[in-house]
Amino acid sequence: MLAVLTELVVTGNTSSANSASSAYDKDATMTETNKNIPPDKLVRVTFLPEGRSVEFEFGAMPYDRHGKPMSFLDVAENFGVFLEHACGGSCACTTCHLWIKEGTAGISEADDDELDRLDMAADQQLNSRLGCQAVITRPGEYVVEIPKWNRNYVSEGKPLTLAEQK
Repeated sequence: MLAVLTELVVTGNTSSANSASSAYDKDATMTETNKNIPPDKLVRVTFLPEGRSVEFEFGAMPYDRHGKPMSFLDVAENFGVFLEHACGGSCACTTCHLWIKEGTAGISEADDDELDRLDMAADQQLNSRLGCQAVITRPGEYVVEIPKWNRNYVSEGKPLTLAEQK
């Protein structure tokens, strides 16, 4: 089944009347939305510091074989958002470590393997999760931050984000 996948293009234009409502991107505007997704099935994930948001219908996103199905790593891979994952998403490293800023109630609980692995993560916080293990369990809005020290663009040949240029 083809999933309804849409990327929200987020810009810094503050003059637009269509301003985003998230506390993390007050000055951003969304220039593209998908009105075909029923509101009760809509999942919106914003990846910081890029401010890039993606939305899709809950349960309809194809599994991209990275991390657990519907994990933040799976979402990132489906939408071309770079999230380092040296172990391929098998919970054997901490390179996909991220901080959950919004939406924790709709994310799976961390299991013992993830908690053991997170003990080795740099700058662990109360909202730390591994992107390959944190699974979206229901529709809603989610904001995650990829820590600056965890973005490995140079070794992977990925382009720097706009946030890096600020």
